[in-house]
Amino acid sequence: MMPRLGIVADDITGAGDIGGLLAGHGYAVRILSQGADWEGLCARLAQERTDALIIDTDSRFLPPDAARERVERATRALMATGCGAYWKKTCSVFRGNVGAEFDAMLGTLGENFGVAVAAFPKNGRTTLHGDHFVRGVPLPDTEFGQDPVHPRREVNLVRDLGTQTPHRVINLPIETVREGVRAVRTRREELEREGVRYVLADAETQSDLRVLAEALSGERVFLGSSGLAEELPAVWPPVEPFDPLSGARWTHPRQVVMIAGSVMPQSRAQVEHYAARGGTVHELDVDLALRDPERASRLLADLALGTLHTHDTVLLRSPNSPEQVEAAREVGAALGLHGIEVSQRVSGVLAEAARITACEAGTQKLVALGGDTSAALTRALGVTHTVVVQELAPGLPSTYAPDEGLLLVLKSGSFGPPDFLALAIDHLQRAHGEQA
Repeated sequence: MMPRLGIVADDITGAGDIGGLLAGHGYAVRILSQGADWEGLCARLAQERTDALIIDTDSRFLPPDAARERVERATRALMATGCGAYWKKTCSVFRGNVGAEFDAMLGTLGENFGVAVAAFPKNGRTTLHGDHFVRGVPLPDTEFGQDPVHPRREVNLVRDLGTQTPHRVINLPIETVREGVRAVRTRREELEREGVRYVLADAETQSDLRVLAEALSGERVFLGSSGLAEELPAVWPPVEPFDPLSGARWTHPRQVVMIAGSVMPQSRAQVEHYAARGGTVHELDVDLALRDPERASRLLADLALGTLHTHDTVLLRSPNSPEQVEAAREVGAALGLHGIEVSQRVSGVLAEAARITACEAGTQKLVALGGDTSAALTRALGVTHTVVVQELAPGLPSTYAPDEGLLLVLKSGSFGPPDFLALAIDHLQRAHGEQA
């Protein structure tokens, strides 16, 4: 079987959020992790039911040249499976190496034109005349403007993308989108003839995305956030329903181990909601984690194992108030660690603590809050590929790792309602499968 859609995502939670939207339409969606044998896995999975094949390059915070190389390699691996269409998936606020990665995919495919859509209205991301907003607030004035790793200071994504690529970038304004499908197609064709490389389309509502989906349904290449993926399947040929948990077996069906390394306010609210309702939370000793990661992981795992003797769930978190984050950066700087290295070490310690806990307790169901934390968890667990199970909230799916027998929820730090952990726990504990 040939996968119909090949997607290259720049982090694991981005791979999951577009995968969840497609799985909601019955698609068989498979995600390949960074560090896996992409070429070999693509060839293997293309022989199974696969409607969308996603590769996580984990390239958002790499230098542009390194990100470009990973996207080129991932695109070639997908091309070898005979995909009919391709998608360069980005963060919905365009964090990362957006221009370099767009250029890499188009260049590898031999394409010279692409329409990008950053808007994801169901998660509060909208674009108007190129300016990008989060829940109605201009991008630089949101939490993303103060992101400690990749601050977003430019409100206009056309200008922003234009600084990252030598090619022309033009806005497709909301007025054209609201004129309808024919107007969008006509303007798209005009801009391609004029030699424009990238068109960034405005969208404020789900209706705007529906217009764009119908107008762009025949494209070979899609660019941007996952928002459009909710509407495209409605204008593509339907697929047969797919059961991603066929054959799953659980040793401890109700046990769930969770880790939270995100500094986003949404994740902080989710942790607080879980704790306020009686959930057990153990906080990482960041100073120890930066100085002695192995010992910090073991101590945190011991706390988690103690909790699992009497409770079904446990959450391990890093301190994430602005003051605590700044204190961690200062400790890291004293040890010669840059900001990204501090974040990665903290995520790595949380992930290793979760791995130890899951291994020693026999837990097969885990949750991670934050992109870096999710990537670290999949690496620690040795997960090379997953199958998307279902979307739990906009952009937030569960996935099943069939080779390891693990059911995972890998959550973007900035997505989800305050009660998301309760939703995730309920889903994981109810997930069908056999008692091992």
